[in-house]
Amino acid sequence: MKKGLTIVALLLFLTSCKDAKETFVLSSSVGKSNHLLVVTEAKDWSGKIGDNLRDFLGELVVGLPQPETMFSVTQIAPKGFGSMMNKYKNILFVQVGDKESFRVQNDFYARPQTLVYVTAKDKESLNAQLEKHKKEIVKIFRDSDIKDIQDRFYNKRVDDSKYKTLEKLGLSLIIPTDFRTVEDTGDFLWLRQYLMSGIAHGDGRSNILVYSVPLTEEFDLDVNNNIINNRNIIGEKHIPGSKEGMYMITEAAFTPQTKEAVIDNKKAFETRGKWEVKNDFMAGPFINYTVVDEKNNRLIVFEGFTYAPSIDKRDFIFELEAIGKSLKIK
Repeated sequence: MKKGLTIVALLLFLTSCKDAKETFVLSSSVGKSNHLLVVTEAKDWSGKIGDNLRDFLGELVVGLPQPETMFSVTQIAPKGFGSMMNKYKNILFVQVGDKESFRVQNDFYARPQTLVYVTAKDKESLNAQLEKHKKEIVKIFRDSDIKDIQDRFYNKRVDDSKYKTLEKLGLSLIIPTDFRTVEDTGDFLWLRQYLMSGIAHGDGRSNILVYSVPLTEEFDLDVNNNIINNRNIIGEKHIPGSKEGMYMITEAAFTPQTKEAVIDNKKAFETRGKWEVKNDFMAGPFINYTVVDEKNNRLIVFEGFTYAPSIDKRDFIFELEAIGKSLKIK
């Protein structure tokens, strides 16, 4: 009888251990979007390897009024990487090892978390590895942050079927609940979010515009100028300034940059630049996604723009980018 009870107790113990392992929950990661922890030796950070890292991780974001780098970077030596530091959301390991390798790991010490490991047999090879994978490294961390923002916004999103314009155009977006409707005509949607941090409190604001324009044969002949012309027409029609004759235009002193993108598995164009109010002093950055919807012979336009005087705007535009990339055509 005792032997039987012992066997039962052992089975229960093993089962409980298995269940505990399967239900183990990682702690939440720390660190903001666009922040990166680099784990590498101090002597390497101060040498050519560090110069290479600072060069591509510190690339300036296009279209911002003040210089802001793509990532805010903190460096730590491997011996200092312990339980206090391994909860960072984005971590890049750059180290000399037994063999050359490049790999990505997710949610190892915390969740959500992205770990990228770059290893080579010597410092010269390590620098070559970084040069080879630098675009991939940037994309991995940016995509990870975009997904994290979209996941957070999804949990506090509004029911986008309430917007006449999205319903009429057959679109869906992940829109956080703190955006308020300025205009929703059925053909044009304007949402506004008041920024509640820093010295922009009560004044700074992010905006979302959604509309469509016909797809013409001339569009592909001069994509950048057509996108700018469309946004200037919309600005004059829908985005007024404080007085008559004032409205939003594209800043003439800065040429916007357009590159190809993919939104909802469709051909699209991402344009970054600066906006200003004609005959006024208001200005700021914008990001525009123009999606080619050939099936319906139209261009779907999502634009996010921010007004936040005297403070950094990188993270505000990045959140608008995450919202824009959530766009789907039903």
